[in-house]
Amino acid sequence: MTATTTSARSAAAPPSAPTQRRRAPRPGRAFLYVLLLAIAAVYLFPFLIQLASAFKTESDAANNALSLVPHPFSLAAFEQLFTRSDFPLWTMNSVIITLCVTAGRVFFNSMAGYALARLRFRGRGAVFAAIVAVMAVPGVVLLIPKFLVVNQLGIYDSYAGMILPLLADAAGVFIMKNFFESIPRSVEEAARIDGAGTFRIYWSVVLPMARPAIVTLVILSFQGSWNELAHFVVSRSDPDLNTLTTGVAALAAGSLGQGTQYPLKLAAALLMTIPVAVLFFVFQRQIMATAEGAVKE
Repeated sequence: MTATTTSARSAAAPPSAPTQRRRAPRPGRAFLYVLLLAIAAVYLFPFLIQLASAFKTESDAANNALSLVPHPFSLAAFEQLFTRSDFPLWTMNSVIITLCVTAGRVFFNSMAGYALARLRFRGRGAVFAAIVAVMAVPGVVLLIPKFLVVNQLGIYDSYAGMILPLLADAAGVFIMKNFFESIPRSVEEAARIDGAGTFRIYWSVVLPMARPAIVTLVILSFQGSWNELAHFVVSRSDPDLNTLTTGVAALAAGSLGQGTQYPLKLAAALLMTIPVAVLFFVFQRQIMATAEGAVKE
């Protein structure tokens, strides 16, 4: 009787789940992974060379340019960069200009985007079409007009001449307009019923809801102004107003002496890359979030 009961319980009990075996990757998927790794290696190899060469001696960098291991390891390029060049001054100028331009672009681009998305006025469509058309114009075409305007306004060779022309851009206005149009008007109508004006609705209600677009705009503005070169070339000639881009360009031209100076140039480029890379990796999850809904439950 006991044996019969035991066998019955064994038959009634659910069979244990079989051990799941990992499926071997399909040949097509494995080939795709190998291809992606190869593309990533080709893309990253120049950056690895830059990183390694910044810690090489000048002779080692010239004789073993593609080596990823410094032999010997040296900090001479960084010491020369901070003692024999104006690298700290260039960094300070870049920080001041970049912070001002980034803050200005977020403020002015968001205001312009909100006006084009919500305010009704004659010629609104023509204004937006002109902004889109400006996005198609190569920046180099505008260099001479920028120089003429800056010179006529009397702000050549000054922070104002380097900052003011960069405080707004067509791409930022385009991004903010599209995001503001995705916000339901019911949110603004409720604030308007409470007596809020247009600017109060924009500043206190709509702008906090546009955080994904603002983060994207901050990243693009910071990167664009930090790496800007052409505008700084035509808007100043005073060496004391050199930014990192114009200063590193001067280093690349051999301003500190003869020779290849590969470690010195690549060390400057490496330090210049760090702020943009840090900013991008911190906010990389939000840079593509501009298409998400702005209203949360």
